[in-house]
Amino acid sequence: MTSIKRFVKDESGATAIEYGLIAAGIAVAIITAVNAIGTDLSDLFGRISGKLKAAAT
Repeated sequence: MTSIKRFVKDESGATAIEYGLIAAGIAVAIITAVNAIGTDLSDLFGRISGKLKAAAT
């Protein structure tokens, strides 16, 4: 019975879950930022490529 009481009072699992949620939130923010930057970089390289092709002809 005392082991059950200790298990109920133990909050170390809650801390691990909180850290997991924080890590998941940070991962979502990083993925969103990388996707946005990747699209911008793709457009930039496309414009540069077009200008280089135009200059070569």
